Amino acid sequence: MPEAALAVIFATSFVVGLSGSLMPGPLLALNISEAARRGFWAGPILVLGHAIIELATVVALAWGLGRLLGNGLVAGIIGLLGGMFLIWMGVGLVRGARHKAVLAANNPGTTGSMSRLVLSGILVSISNPFWVLWWATVGTTYVIWSLQQGMAGISSFYLGHILSDLGWYSLVSIVIATGRKMVGDVWYRGALVICGLALFLLGGYFMVSGIGFLQAAWA
Repeated sequence: MPEAALAVIFATSFVVGLSGSLMPGPLLALNISEAARRGFWAGPILVLGHAIIELATVVALAWGLGRLLGNGLVAGIIGLLGGMFLIWMGVGLVRGARHKAVLAANNPGTTGSMSRLVLSGILVSISNPFWVLWWATVGTTYVIWSLQQGMAGISSFYLGHILSDLGWYSLVSIVIATGRKMVGDVWYRGALVICGLALFLLGGYFMVSGIGFLQAAWA
């Protein structure tokens, strides 16, 4: 029955998406640092940016972009550019921790800062070359499978995938936001430094991976 197929698509995409969300990465590091500064809503807003770029990716894959995403040259360029972007973000977090970090217990941020969070969710997602590889392999396979059920299948896949991200990152935001009143500025600055170093290291790793993809593409 079509309903059973849609339920399977939704459930499996949720589980697979959750397994990816649970892995430490740049979006998680940014979620932790922003939730400490801005409160609970930082997580869902970052996921909104993530959801926007993933919706565009699903639409593009449905129109046949899978082969392009699987190109080693494309993955290599994204790895290099994404790595530089993550390093830049990591340096910014460490500098903020050293010079001006203050735990903002009751400041959710302005509308402009929220829009920047959405943009950050987009940029952090596309800066990760393994995000590209996931969509070039698992994501492409899921889209092909889901298309057998038409738009309902694609919708079930996308909703299951995004809800797993929203659930996990919202949970992280709740833990960070509710505990921040018990966390002093020293601990907060330390968390920023750790997140910044994590982004810095991930950026370096992504750049090295990007070089590897380019070497393989040119071999």
